[in-house]
Amino acid sequence: MSAIAIDIGEKRYKAQVGGPGREIFRGFRLDVAAGDFVALLGESGIGKTTLLNIVAGLDRDFRGQVRFGTKAPRFAYAFQNPRLLPWRSVVENVALPLPAGEPGRRRALAMLGEVGLAELADAYPERLSLGQQRRVALARAFAIEPDVLLMDEPFVSLDEAGAARLRDLLRRLLARRPATVLFVTHDRREAVELADRIVVLEGTPVRIVRDMPLALTPAERASPGRIDEVRRALGAGVEPG
Repeated sequence: MSAIAIDIGEKRYKAQVGGPGREIFRGFRLDVAAGDFVALLGESGIGKTTLLNIVAGLDRDFRGQVRFGTKAPRFAYAFQNPRLLPWRSVVENVALPLPAGEPGRRRALAMLGEVGLAELADAYPERLSLGQQRRVALARAFAIEPDVLLMDEPFVSLDEAGAARLRDLLRRLLARRPATVLFVTHDRREAVELADRIVVLEGTPVRIVRDMPLALTPAERASPGRIDEVRRALGAGVEPG
């Protein structure tokens, strides 16, 4: 696991033909302790994905720096789209970030067993439902035992029952392989069910308007009444009891 210190002096989208530029971040800072599960909550298009891309090193066009508590942390990134290669089998997709050869294949098969898809190892992504594809994406992310796990609305477009099953799977995977998690969502219920800290983002440029730690027991996270209580507290800007 690795701590993360994000310090963005400025991040701007360049002007397109016929339109103005847009300043996304200015003087933005966020510190994440090693092992924290931080949900980034905000409206679509505000800049949450941009923030993840900056942390991942995929977007270097900004002024500032991102520092980590370990020298070379292992990253895994779960996107909104599962991004499975259609010409590779399920096990081959999971094995992509692993060493080539039989050791990597064995680890990929073991991960597929953990997410309940061992019987589909040799199938191709087109045969899988969206929920199954998202399970494969989780298996691929956890196969490298990441220090930092970035998740960009990974359960979007699923019905509530399917999303709930994947949230439960994510909790079980993290219990076995702890990581520092930045989880982007616009769903307050999802944020409360999963995170131990919720950071609410608003505005242009983006600012943190709420930074709320959560210390909920598993029973509280499974209680719809308790979840709704914390959601209301989050919206009202008061600490949950």
